[in-house]
Amino acid sequence: MKPSRPRPAFGALAFCALVLTAGGYFVFSAVQGEFGVVRRVEITSDKEALTFERDKLKLQVARMENLTHRLSDDYVDLDLLDERARNVLGYVRADEIVIR
Repeated sequence: MKPSRPRPAFGALAFCALVLTAGGYFVFSAVQGEFGVVRRVEITSDKEALTFERDKLKLQVARMENLTHRLSDDYVDLDLLDERARNVLGYVRADEIVIR
C-alpha cells in the first residue's frame, strides 16, 4: 500500500483565497483609491497649477494697486492720466499719426 498524500483542507484553501483577495483589494486601494498614490499625484499637480495662477493674480493685483495709486487724489501721474484719457476717450493730438 502506498502512503497517501494529505490534501489541504478546504478551510486552508478558502483562507488563502480570502487573504489574496483582501491583499489585492488593499493594494488596489493604495494605488487607485480615494487616498491612493494616483490621487495624491493629481492633487499635487492641481496645487502647483493653482499656486501658479495665484501668483499671476497677485502680480495683477499689485499692478492695479500701483495704477490706482498713481491716479489717486493724493498722487497724480500726468503721463498716466494722459494715456488713459487718450485710450478711453479716443483723443489724438493734431500733430500725431494714428495707425490702426
